[in-house]
Amino acid sequence: MHYQSHFNTSVKLIEGFDGSIPLKHYLKKYFGINKKFGSNDRKYITELCYSYFRLGHACRILPVEEKMMTAIFLCNYLSNGFLAHYKPEWNKTIHFSLKEKLAIIDYPFSITDVFPWKDQLSAGIDHEKFCESFLVQPDLFLRIRPGKEASVINKLAMNNIQYRRIDETYIALGNATKIDGVLEINKEVVIQDYSSQKTAAFFPLPARHVPIAAWDCCAGSGGKSILLVDLNKNVKLTVSDIRESILANLKKRFVEAGITKYQSFITDLSTPKATLKTQKFDLIIADVPCSGSGTWSRTPEALYFFKKNEIERFKERQNKILTNIIPCLKNGGHLVYLTCSVFKKENEEVTDLIQSKFHLELVRSEVLRGYDKKGDTMYAASFTV
Repeated sequence: MHYQSHFNTSVKLIEGFDGSIPLKHYLKKYFGINKKFGSNDRKYITELCYSYFRLGHACRILPVEEKMMTAIFLCNYLSNGFLAHYKPEWNKTIHFSLKEKLAIIDYPFSITDVFPWKDQLSAGIDHEKFCESFLVQPDLFLRIRPGKEASVINKLAMNNIQYRRIDETYIALGNATKIDGVLEINKEVVIQDYSSQKTAAFFPLPARHVPIAAWDCCAGSGGKSILLVDLNKNVKLTVSDIRESILANLKKRFVEAGITKYQSFITDLSTPKATLKTQKFDLIIADVPCSGSGTWSRTPEALYFFKKNEIERFKERQNKILTNIIPCLKNGGHLVYLTCSVFKKENEEVTDLIQSKFHLELVRSEVLRGYDKKGDTMYAASFTV
């Protein structure tokens, strides 16, 4: 049995991790150096490490070993070999509800300590349910591209892949589901979280045959741009981001998605020189850099190492970006402001700023809750000039 070895290795890894790089990169580097670990070893050690960070700021005074044991218990609902060997009384109740498990733990534990900044949350977010969501690995969400529905569903059935149908174009699968070699990524389906797909409702697009000029100004890997093109084939698309490597990934995805007509450029939109003085747009999508707090159930180490004072820094950068992009809107144009944050300083307070400082009219705003759907939580707001 390797339970103790796996446990000891996981404790060692956690004690040596400072959060300066994503946990998945840290673990990949470690396993790359230490070749003795087989695929099952790597999988189990990775699961232990992620479970530890899923408890966030709860149990921070406990030794790493005790907190990890607690995490294994709270984050799993099937019989666990490690618990069966070292904590059999907990393993017997592994299938209990979270509420029942919390009553079994023999020391003070509050689920709301996982995410301790309740007073910073956007309106409408259930703090306790949000904290509970960190103990569950999110799903893998796919958006089926237009005209590919029958082919995708048929391929999933032929390969006996279990999925959850949300509607005609959205499906959810277990996070570890292997779809490479089964589906054509970006051509047939786009890997895109549930809430990210829901942002489509905020794009005030005309009929599909009416051309518009749109700028995805913080385009990242291009998921929103592909969504936009699928909604309106006649969009005249411009994309930008801060690093060449980001746009290189976007261009690769665009090739796979069959998108060839667009312009792209590298820019830091937080600097005054970033403004496109000669271009005006009907639509600007600003999926701005943010804390990412709505996605932390996928990267729980980010929750563990986050400091509250970082929120203000993100808000200041968002303000600078908006200062530079809003002048590029046409009269009657629309701005769609997006974050994957749950903090009101990055969400409602920026919405207020857009109205008061830039005098745009708010069309609608909403927290797109994904924490109760095994997905990410986002904020979206649409404005018009």
